[in-house]
Amino acid sequence: MTIIEQIIAKHSGQQVVKPGDIVDVTIDTRAARDFGGANVVKNLVDNGLTIADPKKTIFTFDCNPGGSDQKYAANQHYCRQYARENGIRVYDVNAGIGTHLAIDNGLVWPGSTFVSTDSHANIMGAIASFGQGMGDQDIAAAWAKGAVWFKVPASVKINLMGKRPANLSAKDIVLNLLSVFGANKLLGYSVEICGEATETFSLAERITISSMGTEMGAIILLFPTSAALLNELKLVTGKDYSPVKADPDAVYENIFDLDLSQFVTMVAKPGHPHDDASIETVRNQKIDSGFIGSCTNGRIEDLRAAANVLRGRKVAPGVVLKIVPATDHIWTQAMEEGLIQVFKEAGVMVSNAGCAGCAAGQVGQNGPGEVTISTGNRNFEGKQGKGFVYLASPAVVAASSVAGFITTPDMIPDQPALFHATGKGGASNVKVNEKVKAPKPTFVEGTVWIIPKDDIDTDMIFHNRYLTITDIREMGQYTFDNLKGYEDFAKKAQPGDIVITQKNFGAGSSRQQAVDCFQSLGISCILAESYGAIYERNAINAAMPILTCNPEVLAAAELQPGDRISIDFISGILTNMKTGKAVQLNKFYDAQLAIYRNGGLL
Repeated sequence: MTIIEQIIAKHSGQQVVKPGDIVDVTIDTRAARDFGGANVVKNLVDNGLTIADPKKTIFTFDCNPGGSDQKYAANQHYCRQYARENGIRVYDVNAGIGTHLAIDNGLVWPGSTFVSTDSHANIMGAIASFGQGMGDQDIAAAWAKGAVWFKVPASVKINLMGKRPANLSAKDIVLNLLSVFGANKLLGYSVEICGEATETFSLAERITISSMGTEMGAIILLFPTSAALLNELKLVTGKDYSPVKADPDAVYENIFDLDLSQFVTMVAKPGHPHDDASIETVRNQKIDSGFIGSCTNGRIEDLRAAANVLRGRKVAPGVVLKIVPATDHIWTQAMEEGLIQVFKEAGVMVSNAGCAGCAAGQVGQNGPGEVTISTGNRNFEGKQGKGFVYLASPAVVAASSVAGFITTPDMIPDQPALFHATGKGGASNVKVNEKVKAPKPTFVEGTVWIIPKDDIDTDMIFHNRYLTITDIREMGQYTFDNLKGYEDFAKKAQPGDIVITQKNFGAGSSRQQAVDCFQSLGISCILAESYGAIYERNAINAAMPILTCNPEVLAAAELQPGDRISIDFISGILTNMKTGKAVQLNKFYDAQLAIYRNGGLL
């Protein structure tokens, strides 16, 4: 049998399995991440299922280890609570990438089985273990049963022949393989990578290559164990493991012999990991940023390779380089070896361990039009942000970040490339169109919203999870959605409505959106006893009508929610149109009126 057939047979109670057989496979370690973990728990709870073996079940919080996204934070906490109740181990936000933790902590081993909500769980092929990424229902079933059904895949073998060129990284090797096989020629196959040169591949190198099996469409890229690998695993885990290799008479659907000596330094061009080319074809491409990390290139060897390039150098002016170790242990090791100091002196941003930009949950994202060179495993459009992402090795990313353009460590210029004004942006190139200014009304009528609360802060008005919104037309829908009892305000409010509240309205941050959201809804005026100092300035400068009044005067108007009122900004007279009662507010002061009539400060 091939390696995959041996592992599946052993874990399904079969003497022999062959391609196409469908069997229940016992899973040695069953994982869920913060991405998908909450849905795994929901599937279990909704179907009344319990955990088959908590000791073989883990959570790994690696997609958003900062918890900086509210939804991730909520999912993480939900999973923590479930873990506490069911005795499940959590590798929390301080730990790192789950697949790497599983290898380094001996949760997987040669010949074992592993599943996770991580599509790169097949990284376990690096140590001849069967790892699979699966959906939420599959993982829930594995947690509840301890096994999942699986169809035995056909196997192919890739023999890497010849001598490995000097300075050819593992990332270069897998990009060369992608250039040969593309994204679908190995689709659905279990692939064994063999050859004399592979016997000396380190654990980190095997991880880099196996982790991109997903991008090749393969079920898994498996390396037979070597004496060197088993020795390295013992150093990492403290455990002895038996070798795993295919039987001499194993049957493969195809065997490919490739000349490793002909492999070259490569990059994947933006959009597709398999759109690969020699680095010579893109050399001198200007970049805005670099990223080193992900499950593909976040090991200590990757950080050493980057440090060897960065030592004594600086990241090019205007370029941002971000480095994220795969695990906290690797982070600590990098600190002890002085690599973190090298990075900091070079002007690098170093973040806590995790998946980083690859999972869109941590540092590593880029903005529209930004050109990034990255060690990630994917560069699909929108995967690592809204810019353009080239894939390359850690040494190439580091060299490019120093040069300011894509290059190799041996061709870093004495002076980095600089950014120059293009005339495409900036105030000097903006044509200002004269707006036809309609006179601003100084008298309004509207329906009253009375919110009897002091200290309504800017997070209650417009929560920080929406702060990336810059289009005022999109802001109104989120007004007060974090104010208890008024979460549906935006759905019910009508243009012209007037909000009346109490002391210190708009306390908190300086966010302009907390003013603009009311303008987005067409709210005609806000009346409060007092305002947060920054909020008051923001409102006046945005020509949002706000007034103040002491509570005794306002009480004399005998207002009820839903009443119609009128307010004259110049005189300060408020009239209850239902009762005819009128009261004197604090009118617009001169500067406020001037800014209001101007349509705002700017």
